[in-house]
Amino acid sequence: MKVKIREQKNSKTGKPETVISGINHNPQVIEKLAKKLKSSCGAGGHIDKKTIIIQGSHSQKVIPILEKEGFET
Repeated sequence: MKVKIREQKNSKTGKPETVISGINHNPQVIEKLAKKLKSSCGAGGHIDKKTIIIQGSHSQKVIPILEKEGFET
């Protein structure tokens, strides 16, 4: 499954965030993946529908983890 990773600035605070979208799994799988990504990056974040948002610029850390989990980036 191919996912999209992009970095953007938060519209309210102007701080950077990493957005992972295109995850087509059930909410429990997305929640488990988000927890793993947040802990490996040492950052906070949240889930918005089927999108994971992690605070900070962490795309270089996120890509190997997602590939290990079987996602294409």
